[in-house]
Amino acid sequence: MEKMDELIEKAGILIEALPYIQKFSGKTIVVKYGGNAMINDELKNSVMEDITLLKFIGLKPIVVHGGGPDISKALSDRGVKSTFVNGLRVTDDVTMQTAQQVLIGKTNKEIVSLISKKGGRAVGISGIDGSFIECRKQYAEVDGEKVDIGYVGDIVHIKHCLIDLLASDQYIPVIAPIGTDDDGNSYNINADTVAAAVASAVQAEKLILLTDVEGVKDKNGDIIYEVHENEIQPLIDNGTISGGMIPKILGCLDAIKEGVAGAHIIDGRVPHCLLLEIFTKTGIGTLIKSDKY
Repeated sequence: MEKMDELIEKAGILIEALPYIQKFSGKTIVVKYGGNAMINDELKNSVMEDITLLKFIGLKPIVVHGGGPDISKALSDRGVKSTFVNGLRVTDDVTMQTAQQVLIGKTNKEIVSLISKKGGRAVGISGIDGSFIECRKQYAEVDGEKVDIGYVGDIVHIKHCLIDLLASDQYIPVIAPIGTDDDGNSYNINADTVAAAVASAVQAEKLILLTDVEGVKDKNGDIIYEVHENEIQPLIDNGTISGGMIPKILGCLDAIKEGVAGAHIIDGRVPHCLLLEIFTKTGIGTLIKSDKY
């Protein structure tokens, strides 16, 4: 049996969360689910518990997931080598078919099933459903030259009425990052990009990216827990933000410019990372905030 001081400590945790629950009740939270949290079974369960809890206490979570490692494995099993240009997967017919089978037929349904096991009601969709993610063919640029990388999509528009309908009811939308063009062609799209675009379209309160890093760090290696959107470019210019973190940060900035109040980059390797980031005073990752926040 638990000791009284342990029970009181638990009560204190709930009380600390109360103002945040009140503040964000009824607000939409877009979560980009990826990285190690998609691979480790314990972390998978932790994230799904967090998302389900968010729904039950009055928030409106929307999940956008990746699946790059699963796509690479499925291609390898077929004897197809994965090729990337500027971080984008070169996507021919076989790769596109494989990506759809993995993202929509496997990964998406697994997430829906996990949320259901936690007591939530999730609905798996992709941008093909209702053509709600409209995109066009994206080209990569190498040494100033435009390079054809196949069926990789650049988002033109998010028709968010379907997501709004689901999220405003009792459901948790789980979105696979596949879009479509006017001719009905399907395209693979970067999941971070889709999450930022969805957050902008639904005017989410928060965009949260689960990553395999602790957050944005300063020159001394310490986590920057909060940074204003206007402070981001100087951090890029002086090299504090570099490499693969830059596109994530720029995606967050795009969402903020479109009305999202705050964007978070957090470590998905930490159990219950979503609850710790949203419902505690300091959080565990980096919050990029707007004046609206």
